[in-house]
Amino acid sequence: MDALSIEAWPLPLSLLPPGSALVGGAVRDGLLGRLRERPDLDLVVPGDGLAMSRRLARELGGTAVVLDPERSIGRLVLQGWTIDLARQRGDTLVEDLARRDFTINALAVALPLAGQPLALVDPLGGMEDLRQRRLRAIAEANLLDDPLRLLRGPRLAAELGFTMTPETWDWTVRHRARLGSVAGERVLAELLRLVEADDGARGVDLLVRGGLLDSWIAPSASSAPAAFAVAHPSPLLPPATHLTPEAARLRGLTEAEARSALPIARLAALLDESTLRALRASNKLRSRCRQLRRWRQRLVALDRADQGLGGLPEAEQLELHRQLEGDLPALLLDLTPSQAAAALRRWRDPEDPLFHPRPPVDGLELQKALGLPPGPRLGRLLDHLMRERAFGRLPRHDPADSRTLQLARRWIAATADSLP
Repeated sequence: MDALSIEAWPLPLSLLPPGSALVGGAVRDGLLGRLRERPDLDLVVPGDGLAMSRRLARELGGTAVVLDPERSIGRLVLQGWTIDLARQRGDTLVEDLARRDFTINALAVALPLAGQPLALVDPLGGMEDLRQRRLRAIAEANLLDDPLRLLRGPRLAAELGFTMTPETWDWTVRHRARLGSVAGERVLAELLRLVEADDGARGVDLLVRGGLLDSWIAPSASSAPAAFAVAHPSPLLPPATHLTPEAARLRGLTEAEARSALPIARLAALLDESTLRALRASNKLRSRCRQLRRWRQRLVALDRADQGLGGLPEAEQLELHRQLEGDLPALLLDLTPSQAAAALRRWRDPEDPLFHPRPPVDGLELQKALGLPPGPRLGRLLDHLMRERAFGRLPRHDPADSRTLQLARRWIAATADSLP
């Protein structure tokens, strides 16, 4: 267990009572060789975890946060680390581990006293499940103890690349309606972690096949597959199973671009706006998903789909790039590799007038030069000039007293009778 690097922790073990143990994700990830530099630490202590977090915060200069007063769980934030301390459930550590969700999360490291070695505690066969890359629930009742665990299975499968055992999958699907009793914010937090996983496409597929979000889907869609069809109104629009790191690489996305594009593309494929609202998603997240879903569906409806984004009329192309300026790579995952690569080259150029549309002249400058008052007409003129520049009918860099102003004057003359 050298990967745990206990000597790097900001919390001296001497301040913890005998019988304390590190449990859960840090132990699992350490054994898998995927531990982050500053992992979140979950400690089980034989005493009041909340009171202990407060005491340690005072002694070490950290911050204590109340997580669960009923179960005596507190959080210690210290030197950039997050350390949760929970009262041991049951008379022994083994009893505590037996109440957890999955065997690979029921591994513990008994924290040593001075001069003693680390000791791995594995009462439920979690190590063998790690070796077999298998996700096995400890008991059906454990999943129901906190129904959010029904989502945690697919999320862990996506994060770790593990396979859920048939019995675990059966329990998950059988009790999926229980997820409706979980706070929407908690459900959404779990979903966000799932779509961010490398194998998030498979995680989304598990949710859909199991109908795990039935309780949250809008009333007009009575099942998850039906709700998924709303996001994919045509066979031409692939399901989320294609939203993989490999597909992103084939389309020329960098690793950083893929890390940003894949999660929002998967989430938009999975959830419509009414479901996101029920899950208490932020206005910004709902807007991003709504716009991405809209343009995915619009591209499918094109008769000239082989042209990619260029198959849209000019006005729609401009609107698309204004709405998806930051999320365009997520939409490009639905195009062919050659179409996506061509679009990416332009999108990466911050001066590209179509992919990053801006008016060629400042509104105040235009008011001064033409004597226009502020109002809707000025806004329409700026939109017109932006469109002309976006499609190459104005040079990229043009002084405001040359061709731009000439074009503006012609537009004013042409629309004098039709606009207020």
